[in-house]
Amino acid sequence: METTSHHGFGAFNGTGGGHMRHRRMMMHMSFYWGHKAEVLFSDWPGTSSVMYPLALVFVFVLAVLVEWLSHCNIIKPGTNNLAAGLMQTAMYTVRSGLDYMVMLAVMSFNGGVFLAAVGGRAVGFLLFGSRAFRKTGGSASGSDQGPSDLPPMKC
Repeated sequence: METTSHHGFGAFNGTGGGHMRHRRMMMHMSFYWGHKAEVLFSDWPGTSSVMYPLALVFVFVLAVLVEWLSHCNIIKPGTNNLAAGLMQTAMYTVRSGLDYMVMLAVMSFNGGVFLAAVGGRAVGFLLFGSRAFRKTGGSASGSDQGPSDLPPMKC
């Protein structure tokens, strides 16, 4: 026998006796503002007004890391092609995983999380992708830096 809780989730403990109640937060389908959220992990940050800023910082840092990986040059010229290919693949995998985590955090529909993700991408691009902090040489392109190790991200 299966019962449905007031949230629409079925619950049965499998022993034939009592029923378990699932504690779930409401799933939002439009942007909302407030610190009562669930971002990436069950019950995190939850209803804690102290953990919410930590969640925002976490999402911000993830977004900055995605931008860093998108624009970094850590593979030295002349590196063995197989080693360079394996390193590129590892970096691409990490970048993809972090980017999906940022996307899933934004899917919480919390306005603060959205702003942290967009702000992190903007700060990351400013630091690692824009001309603002590039060392310029005498080259015609205005930059000594070659293309990044990874291809650009596709939307």
